[in-house]
Amino acid sequence: MGVGFSHISVLLKETVDGAFGSNSGVYADLTAGGGGHSFELAKRLDPKTGGRLICLDTDPEAIEAAKKRLDGLPVTFVKSNFRKIGEVLDKLGVKELDGIIADLGVSSHQLDEAKRGFSFHSDAPLDMRMSGEGLSARDVVNEYEYEELKRILFEYGEEKFAPKIARGIVDFRVKEPIETTEQLAEIIKNSVPAAYKREKNPCRKSFQAIRIEVNDELNALDEALEVGFERLRDGGKMSVITFHSLEDRIVKNRFREFCTGCTCPPEFPVCVCGKLPRGELITKKPVAPSADEVSKNPRSRSAKLRVIKKIRK
Repeated sequence: MGVGFSHISVLLKETVDGAFGSNSGVYADLTAGGGGHSFELAKRLDPKTGGRLICLDTDPEAIEAAKKRLDGLPVTFVKSNFRKIGEVLDKLGVKELDGIIADLGVSSHQLDEAKRGFSFHSDAPLDMRMSGEGLSARDVVNEYEYEELKRILFEYGEEKFAPKIARGIVDFRVKEPIETTEQLAEIIKNSVPAAYKREKNPCRKSFQAIRIEVNDELNALDEALEVGFERLRDGGKMSVITFHSLEDRIVKNRFREFCTGCTCPPEFPVCVCGKLPRGELITKKPVAPSADEVSKNPRSRSAKLRVIKKIRK
């Protein structure tokens, strides 16, 4: 398990540089993946002076691969969803972090490993569970009511043909259960206009939406940002890479909230709320991959990096 796990780390140096402060600091990688960002960070740490990295991931294959890659470095691995970062730190006796990194979305391995059921390019059982546990994509497409399917496809996939696709799923499953990625892909293709199919693969948005629902990705991200920022020490930094607009909107809004001070109505002559900004944006605009990086790794094209520094509790 995990031997073949591969993932090309996006914005590697920019992400690690953004969160790094001192080689004696304690850091967390909320999405260990194949260990690329973790390795770049961990190799900078000095365990003799307390340098340490805590790696989280829900995917057991990712954890096993990262363990092999980071063997001998000052790293602690925890199989956990990043929304539980507070609980993980409490169990490890870690009060504060000097920095946090997170590379969101699906890894290259999860997409390329057909059996995981994330990709519409290969036929496989409908799964899409990053952890391998709990609700699966098969459960969603076979058990959710029409209205809920439509909502998920529209909100999480930003799919304009959500009503037609949801109807196609519901009508198909009356005859037989939807078991595979190929079945689902065909239903989607048959539910949208021919012109839409010619523009790009019509399955991408729907598969994204179902994956987000299966893994509760957006709620988990929101919780992880809130708790993670809370556990940063003053001066600590957080680097987060997003790959689609829904993730980026959550990160942008959370970071803006952390950096907002007085919330008194503008007509008040003086501040009475006493609220001070807790953070400072390091990246005024998100950092995007260079043209060279995109040419070497096309999947990096949509990546955006945002970095924030905590300035007070």
